[in-house]
Amino acid sequence: MIGRSGNPTLNDKTFEKTGNYSSTNRMTINGTVNKAFITLAILLGGAFATWSMYFDGRNVLPFVVAGAIGGFILALVISFKPTTAPFLVPIYAALEGCFLGALSAGYESKYHGITLQAALITMCVFFALLVAYKTRLIRATENFKLGVFAATGGIALVYLVSMVLGMFGVSVPYLHDSTPLGIGISLVIVVIAALNLVLDFDFIEQGADQGAPKYMEWYGAFGLMVTLVWLYIEILRLLAKLRSRD
Repeated sequence: MIGRSGNPTLNDKTFEKTGNYSSTNRMTINGTVNKAFITLAILLGGAFATWSMYFDGRNVLPFVVAGAIGGFILALVISFKPTTAPFLVPIYAALEGCFLGALSAGYESKYHGITLQAALITMCVFFALLVAYKTRLIRATENFKLGVFAATGGIALVYLVSMVLGMFGVSVPYLHDSTPLGIGISLVIVVIAALNLVLDFDFIEQGADQGAPKYMEWYGAFGLMVTLVWLYIEILRLLAKLRSRD
């Protein structure tokens, strides 16, 4: 069985959905890396488009709504049907980029330079954890996977409760506050999001070792992007909390 991943798009049962496949057309780490770069380029293209529109004074709300809802729907389809990944992941990346571009522009208009800081920190965390994983300074043991999985599930549940309560005008204490406790909570969430990268690396490596089908390269790239986007947003929120205290 493939190791358990905290990333909901990369889990034990993913490879059970792949079916039979040719031994000459299998997933590789290099292929996944290439697909990840393509996916990231598409996402950045969509982000820069809505970013420019925002600062040109144009209404980007339709792109935010389309990106959020459309991206969520496609993410569910891709997760339950990995064979669609080569076709839907690029579209998902474009939609997610439109959403992120508008979100980032909103933060940038309030806190100048914050998006560049968040992006640089995200990339630094990514490469630092990649090096730590490749050198085996961090090992994705079963207990490690279970711990990150449980923490990620807890965070998802808190966000879901927060969203539901928000519809009734009730806010979860400290979750969105810039108090020391609120900043501490954001910092913990950032750490958990970052640790999901280790599980993603492990999942992709095991998938390549076990000879998963070629289309799983797109699925692996999709999983990495889900984690990176989550990490970037959480870092952006953490920096905004810190800047609001200045």
